[in-house]
Amino acid sequence: MSVKIETVQAMEILDSRGNPTVRVCVGLDNGLLAAASVPSGASTGEHEAVELRDGDPRRYGGKGVLRAVGNVNREIAPALRGLDPRRQAEIDRLLVSLDGTPNKGRLGANALLGVSLAVARAAAAACRLPLYAYLGGAHACRLPVPMMNILNGGKHADNSVDFQEFMVMPIGAPTFSEALRYGAETFHALRRILAKRGCATGVGDEGGFAPDLASDEEACALITEAIAAAGFTPGRDVAIALDPAASSFYRDGAYHLDKSGQGVLRADELIERYRAWAARYPLVSLEDGLAENDWEGFRALTAALGDRLQIVGDDLYVTNTRFIARGVRERASNAVLIKLNQIGTVTETVEAIGLCRQAGWSYVVSHRSGETEDAFLADFAVAMGGGQIKTGSACRSERVAKYNRLLEIEAELGPAATFGWSR
Repeated sequence: MSVKIETVQAMEILDSRGNPTVRVCVGLDNGLLAAASVPSGASTGEHEAVELRDGDPRRYGGKGVLRAVGNVNREIAPALRGLDPRRQAEIDRLLVSLDGTPNKGRLGANALLGVSLAVARAAAAACRLPLYAYLGGAHACRLPVPMMNILNGGKHADNSVDFQEFMVMPIGAPTFSEALRYGAETFHALRRILAKRGCATGVGDEGGFAPDLASDEEACALITEAIAAAGFTPGRDVAIALDPAASSFYRDGAYHLDKSGQGVLRADELIERYRAWAARYPLVSLEDGLAENDWEGFRALTAALGDRLQIVGDDLYVTNTRFIARGVRERASNAVLIKLNQIGTVTETVEAIGLCRQAGWSYVVSHRSGETEDAFLADFAVAMGGGQIKTGSACRSERVAKYNRLLEIEAELGPAATFGWSR
């Protein structure tokens, strides 16, 4: 069956924070159309591929993406016309070559990724396959354990909490649908506990509650209480995962916990704090516990806690095989956060996951704080089979869209569906 790309058209839309982002539609010569939207991060690593913004203060405070849209419509579209959408790696290499910069700063990673995602979706439609089966093959049947963000701080909320994300992981659930229920019921139990204490129950960028608390540790205590209040056993049914996003409070060689007023800590002192929390709370995963350039600190953290916790690098690696390879050599972590828009194409993201697999490391497919209703990530998580997804809380439709798509996939797979994460 011959099928060719006929049209590639981009437009400017809004993400979940009301900021512009890129949406791309790919049309095939058989009449099929497929579209994809690009997410955007707030807490970004300095080595991420460049998200191209217009910088025009007269539009969206300079955050417009008309330049990226124009790059798709005027430069990328003609180069892709007539190509077979099923040749994903070839098309992605062409996109990288067209940009011609190490960080995708000329055309914009947001332009490249929108095209890459839409091409994959168009190819899946042409093959009459669900996206997860097209990308992952016949054996793509593993539903991921959700890392559900139920309490926000840091750059994701205007409150007194330094750490960015406090998540629950329903590690004891038998199926994805049950895991989603465990997480949602814990989320609502936390709401009731916060309301009873007179705390705010408004939510942050990723749908977690954003109360003012006396300390970051209080968040762990409240979530542990919420797990039990929802009728689950902390550590057996539901565990805690943290993303401090430590780069956001690192300066002058130390970690400044200014929002909570908890003082200034050296890396070894922060590691000791994590060790104490791991002993007191049902903690199973720690992401970006130290700053993105603190390689020495990450090595020490992994040596101290890597035998009992999943130590995840996000800003440390930015889904880039060069940095992941260094991390493997230096034993800087034992897991990697995977974000499509950090690197800019589907193929490069799959290559990053391949390096994790070779090293025997875990990997977590992740959303961004600025999301859209596009559920590509859900299919991608099943296709990659890593057993973990990070896509926000049990509220806000741009987060729930991913969970609902995973429920659909679970139903489609039926008895063939598997579930779980193992370290």
